[in-house]
Amino acid sequence: MLPVDAARLAALRADFPILLSQVRGKPLSYLDNAATTLKPTPVVDAVTRHYRDEVSNIHRGVHFLSEQATAQYEESRSKVRRLLNAREDAEIIFTSGTTASINLVAQSWGRSQLKSGDEILVTGMEHHANIVPWQMLGDEKGVVLKHIPFLPDGSLDMEAARRLVGPRTKLLSFVHTSNALGTINPVTELIALAKSVGALTLVDAAQAVAHGPLDVQALGCDFLAFSGHKLYGPTGIGVLYGRHELLESMPPVTGGGDMILSVTWEKTLYAAPPARFEAGTPHICGVLGLGAAIDWLLAQGWDLLQGQEELLLREGTRMLSEIPGLKLIGTAPHKTSILSFTLDGIHPHDVGTILDSEGVAVRTGHHCAQPVMDAFGIPATARASLSPYNTAQDLERLVAGIRKAQRLFA
Repeated sequence: MLPVDAARLAALRADFPILLSQVRGKPLSYLDNAATTLKPTPVVDAVTRHYRDEVSNIHRGVHFLSEQATAQYEESRSKVRRLLNAREDAEIIFTSGTTASINLVAQSWGRSQLKSGDEILVTGMEHHANIVPWQMLGDEKGVVLKHIPFLPDGSLDMEAARRLVGPRTKLLSFVHTSNALGTINPVTELIALAKSVGALTLVDAAQAVAHGPLDVQALGCDFLAFSGHKLYGPTGIGVLYGRHELLESMPPVTGGGDMILSVTWEKTLYAAPPARFEAGTPHICGVLGLGAAIDWLLAQGWDLLQGQEELLLREGTRMLSEIPGLKLIGTAPHKTSILSFTLDGIHPHDVGTILDSEGVAVRTGHHCAQPVMDAFGIPATARASLSPYNTAQDLERLVAGIRKAQRLFA
């Protein structure tokens, strides 16, 4: 398999010294990128520099370090706004991750706007983070949760989607790219479908944000969420994009410092977004690390990132398809670089353990998507998820580990 650009890929890989590590005495092949990506040196340096040279709280101090940290924090917000092509910085809310972002919409917009009998529509391939918050809201307010099924190859059943969307649908909340199947959903078509009945849309872009450009204005979505650690950034930091007029109408979920205009014993006046939704001291170094990750990502060029992932996905699909007894789970024609599979007679956890003994890191389990596993009638899969820093050698080690598992369990 020829790389897209050998020199650029070599420079990209050099930003990840962990790739030179050994695991169990074997070279590391890190194929768990859908769980979290590795962190490039510029991101690690940004976090270290903040704690070592620039540490201070933000939005409160008048001294130099506080002013500097505040400026860097807000510049990271601007970087996210540019990444998503949002209209203004105030549409970018920092949270702890995609899960927190979806819960914020559920607890603020959902609790204030929905009533018993209203319907929320999701897809059958959702992460638990886009199921449980709506079920919790349903228990509280009588909101009905429905889901769009998917076809045997993992593609969304759009005929069913058109049947399920109706006058009671108030929100279509859906995953852009499935973490369990790799399926890339027809985002623009789903948003148009929701708009046809006056429903809002929330896009879970956790598995999409590192794999291609996102433009919230072109998409026309009302909310979009992602996690920094899926984007080569730190853990514990995430983003909720929301249209400004919606955020202005939503009440805060968490009360405390920095989200107020004034507080008296009689009444509190809330600040405008984004401050309204960012109570307390935020994850400052996480935000700065996220800004550094965005800088790093865009400096690589989408042509390199997407080109290498497409090569790896195509080659990986071919190599795994040639292994007797292996079944790929999720074969939609439009998918990202995720290879989920089962092996006849071998539990995925055993597969993962044997692969680990060979230095190959994959994810095994239900991937926080138990309804997906139920739809396929399986308890779990092994999942190899690819990044541009992966190589053909990583795929070869994956295949060798799978064949070793088959020999041991023959």
